[in-house]
Amino acid sequence: MHAILLLHFLLWSAPAATYPELKASIIERRSELGAVYARSDRKDTLITTARAYLLTAIDAQFEHWKGTPWDFNGTTRTPGEGTIACGYFVTTVLQDAGFDLPRFKWAQLAAEPMIRKVAPLGKAFSNVPVSTVETWLQSQGDGLYAVGLDSHVGFIRVKAGKALFVHSNYYQRSIGVMAEPLEGRNPLADSHYRYVGQLLSDEMVRRWLGHLPLGP
Repeated sequence: MHAILLLHFLLWSAPAATYPELKASIIERRSELGAVYARSDRKDTLITTARAYLLTAIDAQFEHWKGTPWDFNGTTRTPGEGTIACGYFVTTVLQDAGFDLPRFKWAQLAAEPMIRKVAPLGKAFSNVPVSTVETWLQSQGDGLYAVGLDSHVGFIRVKAGKALFVHSNYYQRSIGVMAEPLEGRNPLADSHYRYVGQLLSDEMVRRWLGHLPLGP
């Protein structure tokens, strides 16, 4: 199937009704795209196609996870059941998106070392207002980012120029996973140190397509 037609098919497929169906559909799409990528002479186009699909799929994952309560020891794999700590939220979403990574081991790392595992090229911000981080993110363009803080980790999703902090929030434990503005009373705004790395780089997408592990 031509890459452009494949992109159209993937982005306009009916959304999965349940989280297990979503996970299964992601693995199926990875296999389809990986097979096309392996024999294509337009690999850059296929990487762009895969990145667009992954953004759509991870957005759908976020919707399923919203409202799953936070707990320091939370390790659930099922949205809406049990509790999920911030590190496990990040590694679970990425693993369920088809990335090969050690979910437990990386979730237990300190914030910045964990983020560097999935986004080795990033930018550090120390003792600056969160508006400085938001301005930088907007200059980088739409996409998905991982952020490590003083004692917390999460995602930042930039879409149509608007940045949202998606994380399992220990400030509001009963709600847990949520998407909220960067400004406000939240761990991102309150943190003195922030390390932001862009996810879904060309290399990260290549590893997804080739079923290769992330990290060094």
